Order: sequence, then structure tokens, then C-alpha cells
Amino acid sequence: METVRRMPRAERREQILDAATRAFAGSGYTATGLDDVAAEAGVSRVILYRHFESKTDLYRAVLDRACAHLAQRVGDAGFTDRTIPALMRAAEADPDGFRLLFRYAAREPEFRDLVDDFSRESVQIAREHLAARIADRQWADWAARLVFAVAIEGVIAWLDAGRPDPGTAAERVSRAIHGVIEAAS
Repeated sequence: METVRRMPRAERREQILDAATRAFAGSGYTATGLDDVAAEAGVSRVILYRHFESKTDLYRAVLDRACAHLAQRVGDAGFTDRTIPALMRAAEADPDGFRLLFRYAAREPEFRDLVDDFSRESVQIAREHLAARIADRQWADWAARLVFAVAIEGVIAWLDAGRPDPGTAAERVSRAIHGVIEAAS
């Protein structure tokens, strides 16, 4: 008789999170059911419930993991010349997670807090970085908000366009950001 080897719990959880990220990125939270996630993961719905109490719990775990991956890859040391390339690499490494955070979760009231917190922190970092470059506080605030929006939307547009010319993509997004800063100066 052949023995069936069970996957370790942590490994199974990661497998489910990977599958859930793909499933939710394909259809969004509302249109994706647990049966869709189970099929994508190649597990039963019972296995899902062993790891997550509900669809909401699973989605929150997917978003938390995407945030953690993003923070790990980009860091929180402020805005430097390495920030945009790091953001692009993070999105390229986890495009579904990136889209979930900034395209889907940002529009879902139940999960928007996660994106709002990240956005607020990022805008504050940009504001601190721009304070010395832009004398007018109101224009500096405008630029900080717009720099964040241009960076995120620039990365999503790049992903959606099929990731053209990855060698120059970060430079192109950076030039758009510098255009915002120049306009505010």
C-alpha cells in the first residue's frame, strides 16, 4: 500500500495563498468564490477551511502577504534613487499581489484600510523628501500625493502593457515623477 505524504502546514498555507492571489487577481474579491480558490490550489474546500476561517480571512491574508513582500523589497528607508527600481522589481516579482493591493483592494471598502495605510505612509515619505525641494507647503503636499499616484499607476500601466523594456521602465517612471516635482517647484 502506497503512503500519501501530507504537505507541511506552512507549505500548504503558502500554496493556498499563491493560488488565492492568482484567483482574486483574475476576478476580484466579489466575483471569486472559495471553490475558485480551491480549484486553483488543487485542494478541497475543507482544506481551505483548515487554514482560513472565511473568504474574508483568506483575502486579508493575501493582502497582508502582498504588503509584506512589497515592504521587504522596497524598504522603508525613505525615497532614494533606488526606490522606483525596487518598486518595479517588487511588482514584477508579484504582479498579481501588486494589482490586488492597488487596483482591487483600493476599491473595496472592507479592505481599503490596508492600502490607505500604505499610501498614507508613502505620501508622508514623499512629503518629507520634497520639503527641502519645494518651498510652498501646499505645492509640496500636492506633489507628494501625485508622486505616489504616478509611481503606482505607472507601475500598473507597465504591468498591464506586458512589461515592456524592463531595463528602462524604472527610468521612465522616474522621469514622470521628476516631471511632477518640476511642475510643483
